[in-house]
Amino acid sequence: MSIRNPCPNRCRFAHSSAFTLIELLVVVVIITVISAVALLSLGILGDDRNLQREARRLSSLIELANDEATIQGRDYGLEIMQSGYRFVEYDPILNRWYEMIGDDFLRPRQIEEGMEFELFIEDHRILLDATAADTDREEDDSNLTDDYIPHILIMSSGDVSPFELRLLRPSDRAALTLTMSLAGELEIQGDDQEPL
Repeated sequence: MSIRNPCPNRCRFAHSSAFTLIELLVVVVIITVISAVALLSLGILGDDRNLQREARRLSSLIELANDEATIQGRDYGLEIMQSGYRFVEYDPILNRWYEMIGDDFLRPRQIEEGMEFELFIEDHRILLDATAADTDREEDDSNLTDDYIPHILIMSSGDVSPFELRLLRPSDRAALTLTMSLAGELEIQGDDQEPL
């Protein structure tokens, strides 16, 4: 006497269409890995945009200072620190550099955390301070020390000191380079040396 299964087709169908716990775990792991890779790549792209934004901002400010120097007949300078920069102005009567006060565009700036500068002048790397140069200033006195000279000169004649300034992110060594040529052309280049 044979015992018949009361639902042979239904039970086979139910068994063949169900997922095992291992299959579900594999799918969850795959989705997690894909999501993590996507989020990391979006974060890196965002950081690259931040590098580009900082490089373009500094490039625009140098061009603005160069235009103002030429129009107003004044000499400006740019001091680079590891994590920021500031513009200074030269007073030919007192023969001194002064920090620019009250100029919203050419005010001292810090770059985004996680980025830093490397400065090269005439193919020599310049040791950059972590902060701005010491100032001898009281409340209303904004002059710098007598022996102070900024890294980059922006002259009233329209000339700008040639330099190579790398804006980099040490965590992954991504970098952009601002280059001022002898001909006075300012260019931003990526890691692949292609202009942006």
